[in-house]
Formats: sequence, C-alpha cells, structure tokens
Amino acid sequence: MRAKLTIRTIEGAKPSATPYEIRDSDIKGLLLRVQPSGARSYVVEWGRGKRRTLGRHPVMTLDGARRHALAALSEAAEHGAPLVILEAAQPARVVHTLGDFMRDRYGPHVEATAKAGSATVSCIKAQFGHLYEVLLSDITRADFDAFKAARLNAGTHPATVNRDMDRLKAALSQAVEWGLLDLNPLKGVRRITRGIEHRVRYLSPAEEKRLRKQLTARDDKFRTRRASANKWRAARQRELLPELPGFADHLTPMALLAINTGLRRGELTQLTWADIDLAGKRLTVRAGYAKSGKARHVPLNSEAMAVLKSYRKQHSGKGELFDVVALTTSWAALMTASKLEAFRFHDLRHTFASKLVMGGVDLYVVKELLGHGSIAMTERYAHLAPEHRAAAVETLVGK
Repeated sequence: MRAKLTIRTIEGAKPSATPYEIRDSDIKGLLLRVQPSGARSYVVEWGRGKRRTLGRHPVMTLDGARRHALAALSEAAEHGAPLVILEAAQPARVVHTLGDFMRDRYGPHVEATAKAGSATVSCIKAQFGHLYEVLLSDITRADFDAFKAARLNAGTHPATVNRDMDRLKAALSQAVEWGLLDLNPLKGVRRITRGIEHRVRYLSPAEEKRLRKQLTARDDKFRTRRASANKWRAARQRELLPELPGFADHLTPMALLAINTGLRRGELTQLTWADIDLAGKRLTVRAGYAKSGKARHVPLNSEAMAVLKSYRKQHSGKGELFDVVALTTSWAALMTASKLEAFRFHDLRHTFASKLVMGGVDLYVVKELLGHGSIAMTERYAHLAPEHRAAAVETLVGK
C-alpha cells in the first residue's frame, strides 16, 4: 500500500500473518516493512529488487529514516547505488607497512622507470628506515617534522633535507595513486628555505689557469713515474707497463670536457663512444641518463674535439669513455695542488655557464646546452658577474 509515513501511520500499522510494506507517498523509495512479529523497519529502494534496510523503528526515527533515504537515493542516482553498497562490494584493501611497500611495490617500480631508481630506494631506506615497520596509513606529518628537526640540528644542509622529503613524498604519492593510501601525509609540506642559497661557484680566469696548470703537471708526473717504473722493470727483465702517451687517466679529459660542454659528472661517466660524433662535432646526452629525462645534443668546440681525439688514441674506442664512479680522492688532491677552495667538480658546469653568459650568449641557448627543465634554473647565471654588469652600466657614461 502507499501512504504518507507519519508517526500515527507507523504506530497504527498492525502485524499480519505475512510481512507487508507501506510506501511513503512523499519520498519515492522509502518504505516501512512490517513483520508478523510486529517489528517495523525502514527500507530504501533505488531500483527493482535493489534495496537495503536503514534501521528499525523506533531506534531509528522517522526523520532519520527520511534523511538516510534521501542521501542513499541521491548517491544511487549519481553512482548507481548508495556508496555503502559500492564500498562493501570492493575487495578489502591490503594494508602495507612502508617497508613492504618499498620492497614489493615502489622499489621495483622506481628502479624500472627512473634513471636513479636504485639510488632513490637506497636513500629512502637510509633516511626513513626507522619507519619501515609503520603502516602507510599511520605515517604522519609529525614523523617527518621530527626527522627534519633532527637532521637540521645535526647540521645537515636544508637542501639535503628537502631532497629527502621529495623522495618520500613521491613514494607516498604513488601509494595514493595505486589506492594503497587515502591521503599523502606530506602533501602541502613546504620545502625549507631557511639557510638555502643558490650556490654558484665558478672559476675566475686566474683560478682556471691554476687548475689547467695542475692538470698538465699531474699528467706529466704520472708519465714520469711510468717511465721510471718501466726503466726499473727493463733492468730486471720484467714485463713493461703500457706507456702513457697522452693523459695519465680519466681526470684531465673529464675536467676539460666539463668546462667545454657543461655536462654533469653523472652524464660524463655514462657517455659511450657511440654518443660521440667527431665528424659532426657534437655529443649526445641520452634521455636515459639525462637529469631532465630528455636527450640533448651538445656542440663540441675545438678544445673538446682535441681532448676527445687525443683520449681516443689511448682508448679502445668502444663502450664507456670513462670507467669511473667516484672522483673524490683524485679531485681533492687536484684542488689542494691548484689552491682552490670550496670548488666541486660540478662547479666546472657553473664555469661553462658563466663564461657563456658573460660572453653574451642568450639565456635560452644556455638553458638548452645545460639541459635545464625550466628557464628559472638558468636565470641564476644571469647575475654571476657583478663586474661584468658594472662594465655594461659604465658604457652609459658620456665620454
């Protein structure tokens, strides 16, 4: 039967030998079901044979039944069924700890898709291993705030802490995307700006002269040592060591290429001879190891060409140019000999960029040569040389 559901209607509904229903005339889809026992229940129906019990009277009030029925009918109109029905139909989500997630899901994923995937996994474990037994859903912003404070108090540079945060934030964002986490607890966390400065250290002409002099001296010293060693071996009829016709090892050609191409150390160590086009006077930084993820072609000037031609004479000409991972020891000794302070191998890239900018090269051209993802990264080089800007302003003064 159909009638307007009121308290009087509900209280007056007498039980019968079989269950029966009273459909509300105001809200289509709201029913009162009366059992032979006299129990009365509110039911919502959103389609033929599609219904669910809302609650029993009088535990659920008529007003409450109306609100729940309207909400369920609205959700059914938008989603095909009330959300509680849809959620119940979904398989239970597996709860992961951060460690499980890193080992079973994110680790294999990032190692297969990112050029520095293995390093990313190692860094996350090194810095956030203490959270590996914590459920993803239990990781909070407070956990990172405590980590951040401890790192800063230990003297870690803010930029390093930012990188740590970026790695974990990316991992948790992927967990959200895969449906393993409802919300990334690090979403909206701002990067640390206190104490961060845009470090741009580059060689002055005098410093570059000292560096080049020491590179040459180092190669000469190695060749002298090799000749002396072979003289000693020959006197004792022992097998001679290979001669060093050009460079002593990888350090000089790597440094000179960095100054003349602006390549990062990681890009240089990944170069193969197949990436070098001596005829076309250019080299290719492949997308697989470029920081931006995009391939780029870098022209080779006369010095870079001479370095590569000379180095190739003492190399097989196949595979990687530089079979080296770290330069820590040799670079530190070179810096001491050159009397250069606070100068990293990466600063050779800054030297390349600064010389271009001071030479009047357009910033967008510099951006393409460096492989920057945005012009904002390149704009920091626009202010490298105050004396260069001062000279430009001085041209305005009348003679």
